Amino acid sequence: MTIRHLEVNKIISRKIISASLSGSMFAVVLGLTLPFGETYPSLSAYLYAFIVSTPVYLMYSFPAILIYGVLTSIISDKVSSVIAAKMKNDKSDIISSGILHAVFGLVLLWYSLGASILFFMTDRMLQRKNKDYKPLQAMKSFALPFAVWLFFMGMVYVKDILIGG
Repeated sequence: MTIRHLEVNKIISRKIISASLSGSMFAVVLGLTLPFGETYPSLSAYLYAFIVSTPVYLMYSFPAILIYGVLTSIISDKVSSVIAAKMKNDKSDIISSGILHAVFGLVLLWYSLGASILFFMTDRMLQRKNKDYKPLQAMKSFALPFAVWLFFMGMVYVKDILIGG
């Protein structure tokens, strides 16, 4: 394998890990801020709406974050590195990448913008660690969204068993 091939694997692996982390966080945050239903007569009704909505948000948002987010993040990083090289300024790399992430995130307005900002921040934190992320680690990172989905679906199941649906 060439050095360039290893570098591409490292970048794609980091982006997939970022998608797994940010996609899981996004579903939970969206479930907390916008649970299903309009009015909640009690805290328990709100919590149940949160628990029910989170796995649904995860099922629909995670594939989009994984496919669209990883691709546009790679494009954003490559374009911003070209901009930074032309400007001869390392700070412009972060700023232009953040702006491009936000622009690509405006596809579905506030929902996707929030996801793209979360993805950008997660990816930058992982990049700052300067680790060599491997494809196996990227594959293992899929356990997180699955675990989040399983946890919330398990809570729905337990509630339905104990209290009834």
